[in-house]
Amino acid sequence: MADARTNRFRTALDLIGASGLHHVFSALTRGAGIVFTLHHVRPWDGRAFAPNRLLEITPDFLETVLTYLAEIRYEVVSLDEAVARLAHPGERRFASFTFDDGYRDVRDHALPVLRRFNAPAALFITTSFADGTGDLWWLTLESAIAKSSSVRFGGEEMDTSTVAAKDAAWEKIYWKLRAMSEMRMREEIAGLAERAGTDASDAAKHLCMSWDELRTVAQDPLVTIGNHTVHHYMLAKHPESVMREEIAETQTRIASELSITPRHIAYPVGDPTSAGAREFRAAKDMGLCGWTTRLGLLFPEHKDHTSALPRVSLNGYYQEKKYAELFVSGLPFAINNRFRRVNVD
Repeated sequence: MADARTNRFRTALDLIGASGLHHVFSALTRGAGIVFTLHHVRPWDGRAFAPNRLLEITPDFLETVLTYLAEIRYEVVSLDEAVARLAHPGERRFASFTFDDGYRDVRDHALPVLRRFNAPAALFITTSFADGTGDLWWLTLESAIAKSSSVRFGGEEMDTSTVAAKDAAWEKIYWKLRAMSEMRMREEIAGLAERAGTDASDAAKHLCMSWDELRTVAQDPLVTIGNHTVHHYMLAKHPESVMREEIAETQTRIASELSITPRHIAYPVGDPTSAGAREFRAAKDMGLCGWTTRLGLLFPEHKDHTSALPRVSLNGYYQEKKYAELFVSGLPFAINNRFRRVNVD
């Protein structure tokens, strides 16, 4: 079930769509192009409790979006080309596709669809996930709640005996966890998992591509490999020395394993609480273009802020063509950003 924030945003999208205002304003709000954030691409398994559904779409929906982009004559381009066009716009608007974390299903389900459209893609790799040892804490939390009829958190006993109760508990626990320091958050989740008798320590090995698999994928001329840090830390929550080490170590490791030096970083989680001015400076210092999850389309003004670029989540709660049309129009994000084209504050 979608959370309250998602439901409010979807309601706003539906109102904009019904009004037709996105057609009226799109010439002003579409900008030069759009960059999509994705995670999993795989057939939907129909599970009832799916709090992380926002992190996955189906291959069919990916094809729907690519078909729509072709219909409106958007070019699907690499991230390098997307950044280049900020300073030197082409005749056509563009779209780019980015996939965070390095999931195996992207190789198995997304890349075949992208190849049919000759569409480039960027894969942002978390090195501990490729090692098979990283902590996919959001999946650990989902598993702990899924397997429990009740959970104790923050001194409160919560009923989780039904899907509705599990959804309510997730909503309450998740945002309290996100307000904590990262290390405390991960410790709390580990405690929940232990009490639930669940072990998600092998999730990275099960879900993410290994270095051997990445070597093969990286040979595809349509694929760009990017930096997604060592431990998938929300960088702004850590000391600057840790933050810079997370980025620099990933540069070194990817170069060693894949003989590629990344030119782009996607900040894990990527919202303002996870990446801000300090992180943007670090990426710039290391010669990296930086990609956030701050909502927005790309405009020529972004050429002066290439370590703080926006992306739009293409996720499981919006798997209808009408939402893709609204996203590409740019109007929902223009409203959200109070019609500021650049949001780096």
